[in-house]
Amino acid sequence: MEIKSGLQIERTIKPYLIGLALAVILTTIPFGLVAAGSLPRQTTLIIIAGFAVVQIIVHLTFFLHIDFRTTPRENLVALAFAVVLIFIMVGGSLWIMFDLYHRMMV
Repeated sequence: MEIKSGLQIERTIKPYLIGLALAVILTTIPFGLVAAGSLPRQTTLIIIAGFAVVQIIVHLTFFLHIDFRTTPRENLVALAFAVVLIFIMVGGSLWIMFDLYHRMMV
């Protein structure tokens, strides 16, 4: 993003393409590990979790343009809101899946 004069902002496509390439790479590597099944399950899960954290950082940086240099408080509030929403969605989904599993196995 380049600032020319005043509030006029010119966006380039380069950060989006870099983010897309990184997102595809960070998705295909864990997928390949699971498809190949060459590593133990515990190791594969740890690697997938690591790649997920890196992919979150890539999405925040390249797609949402969140950096803590310009306006840290506003970015922190937006990031905290996103974390709460993700926690509710993932936590709720896991809760439903475990409950369904328990009900189906009894």
